[in-house]
Amino acid sequence: MSKTTTPPPLDLNNIQGDILAGLPKRTQTYVFFQIDDNVTAFRTQLSQLVPLITTTAQVVRDQQKIAQNKKAAAEKGVEPGLIKLSGVNIAFSHTGLVKLGITADIGDSAFKEGQLADAANLGDQGTTTNGVFSPNWIPAFKNLVHGVILVSGDSHPTVEETLCTVEAILGVGRIDATIHEVLRIVGDVRPGAQKGHEHFGYLDGISQPAVKDFDTKPNPGQETVRQGIILLGRDGDSVTRPSWAKDGSFLALRYFFQLVPELNAFKRQNSLKLPGLTQEEGSELLGARMFGRWTSGAPVDVTPLKDDPALGADPSRNNDFRYALPRRLTYGGSSGGGVPFGPEVTPAEEAAGKTQLGRGLIFVAYQSNIVNGFQFAGRTTQGFPIQKPVTPGYDPIVGQASDPTSRTMSGANPDAQSTELPLPMQWVVPKGGEYFFSPSISALQHTLGLATRAHVASRGAW
Repeated sequence: MSKTTTPPPLDLNNIQGDILAGLPKRTQTYVFFQIDDNVTAFRTQLSQLVPLITTTAQVVRDQQKIAQNKKAAAEKGVEPGLIKLSGVNIAFSHTGLVKLGITADIGDSAFKEGQLADAANLGDQGTTTNGVFSPNWIPAFKNLVHGVILVSGDSHPTVEETLCTVEAILGVGRIDATIHEVLRIVGDVRPGAQKGHEHFGYLDGISQPAVKDFDTKPNPGQETVRQGIILLGRDGDSVTRPSWAKDGSFLALRYFFQLVPELNAFKRQNSLKLPGLTQEEGSELLGARMFGRWTSGAPVDVTPLKDDPALGADPSRNNDFRYALPRRLTYGGSSGGGVPFGPEVTPAEEAAGKTQLGRGLIFVAYQSNIVNGFQFAGRTTQGFPIQKPVTPGYDPIVGQASDPTSRTMSGANPDAQSTELPLPMQWVVPKGGEYFFSPSISALQHTLGLATRAHVASRGAW
């Protein structure tokens, strides 16, 4: 009889914390960097940085602290205060790994080519000169980005304090610095009742898949995926990888600007005229049908004509339905989310229906295969019209087209499902991004990093 091989259990101390659980945050800073010429010194410093990297095990402990803090506050009938917490993760682009001398093929063509080469396929706007496409991105993402450092925390001072520690290890600001910053983006959870909502006003991050043997109590309707859909070298990952890549994950990052006043104006101008609805309610209904959910997170499939905030806030019900379309950017296997950046919409912007201050979403998705995960989802639910018996057209929010004014969607009006609604502009504007690899702790220590003997002795065995 053949023996069935049981995969080893997850080692949560070996997986970076943002991949499976998400770093707890009220604010998060992304520092995109290039590695300078003293690569050996950087690799030594990287090994010294490893003790500061937040693991999934640490995130689980932090989440427990937060839950206990909220419970204690509720028992006293007071609002919970914030616990001082910070988290650090690091990821590298393909060019970053090559800079470090890591040339092994880790089995993902999209990662190897980079997101700049993929921009046209993703539907980003741009120009073609002599056969070369150049997207309308900010300059930083058109140049080399070797890696990104994520620093999260309960407040800006906490993040700045932690980031200073990271930069001190890497020699930033000194003559012997081994990296230099090319871009810094600060994202913040939105204030008050908008906490957890992106800038368009819709509750975010509620359609994430559960990971087998990590999320042991998935909510009703929450899809459970094998570990290898997110992590390299685990059950469900069918690609041959170098052994050191195990427990790492590919990170697809996108820098999205959101034209909030313009979308709000469009919804008002095209408010659905159904019996019993005010103009504002018709506008809210149109938005819900464009997003698939009401601003509360309640799914339109369950409550088609009116928002139900209690349903939207209930994780045992807000995903318990059959999806008519793939869940945006989780189809094909990926987990992730994002954090808003930029200020709240001003009264002047809302009145004019015109964006004057930049705001948007730093979107991230983790997967073991970018081609079958983010890239597939991007091309299927964003980049071109979805073919169905009644063609729904483009995803109205993130769908990209070579001519932004050519987009239409059907199904906007529940009383006229086949009627096409012209979409005069794209309200989500990509301004950059990159594909990164988030290595395991052991890979950071022993493959990418160069540990001195003294440092290894101080750390003990991994």
